[in-house]
Amino acid sequence: MRDEIESHGSALLLEWYDRHAREMPWRVGPTERKAGALPDPYAVWLSEVMLQQTTVAAVREKFLAFTRRWSDVAALAAADDADVMAQWAGLGYYARARNLLKCARVVAETGGFPDTEAGLLTLPGIGPYTAAAIAAIAFDRPATVVDGNVERVMARVFDIRTPLPAAKPELTELAGRLTPQTRPGDHAQAVMDLGATICTPTSPACGICPLMHLCTARAAGIAAELPRKTPKAPKPIRLGVAYVVRREDGAMLLETRPPRGLLGGMLSWPGSDWGDSPTPAPPLNANWTPVDGEVRHTFTHFHLRLALQVTTVPHDAIATRGDFVDKADFRPASLPTVMRKVWNLASSALPPL
Repeated sequence: MRDEIESHGSALLLEWYDRHAREMPWRVGPTERKAGALPDPYAVWLSEVMLQQTTVAAVREKFLAFTRRWSDVAALAAADDADVMAQWAGLGYYARARNLLKCARVVAETGGFPDTEAGLLTLPGIGPYTAAAIAAIAFDRPATVVDGNVERVMARVFDIRTPLPAAKPELTELAGRLTPQTRPGDHAQAVMDLGATICTPTSPACGICPLMHLCTARAAGIAAELPRKTPKAPKPIRLGVAYVVRREDGAMLLETRPPRGLLGGMLSWPGSDWGDSPTPAPPLNANWTPVDGEVRHTFTHFHLRLALQVTTVPHDAIATRGDFVDKADFRPASLPTVMRKVWNLASSALPPL
């Protein structure tokens, strides 16, 4: 059966993709591609970086906003760091935004994106998956592109019961066997589309899958059970305190977090450390009012719970940390998600001016 999958699987996927490819603002569809249209490497790179750990639905509008503001890699390379970080707000994993700028500046200096996996891997913030995706989709190189959707499709089609992450090398090898020399970019997108729309994590639509007759897990009646995963250890909980300071004229006290670490380079409310027993660290002397409730947010490796303290201070108040942002320039949408949650709770507790 494996020989049959390797012989016919890609052709069946491409035939299906030609009819059912999802329309995305960064994608050149199969009809246009066959007519000679080439994807913009900048658009492919930007979308792939944005899509890491994020859904297509969340990325679509962000991608459009980025490309309206910075239409090519040279424009992005010349952008102010703070503007890019603010535009990125809401996508999470903010190290990606810092690496995005580093990469754009290297590419702008060298005159364009490398067209091979090896060349792409030399760029800041580009790892094996992203290098393979750009090489295949933007330059039609026969690179093996493996994301979560691809792993799921491979595990089911080839009936791989080894749990993830231990199964990753085998699933990558199988995906490589299926990758064709012709139209590898469309093939990569076909497998990802199949995983996103038909071979879904739960309740896969096997009855309309183009690989239904080749899928060995379906034949065994266990497609929905795969891929198996090794149970993850529970995430620890960290505690902290966020301080929301409003001046009498409506200005808000914000600080820029250190360039490295969580939310690096992003605007933030002044706060304590995050841990089991956070040390209070108010940014100025004031009459603080505790806010009922708490902000909860989950990062990759831990759950965060923030207590809130709010205060309103005179115009001449001096803070030991951060800077006051004028009322007209304060934009909650430019804050990272957890800090927007802080504002949503704190704003209801602040008295009217």
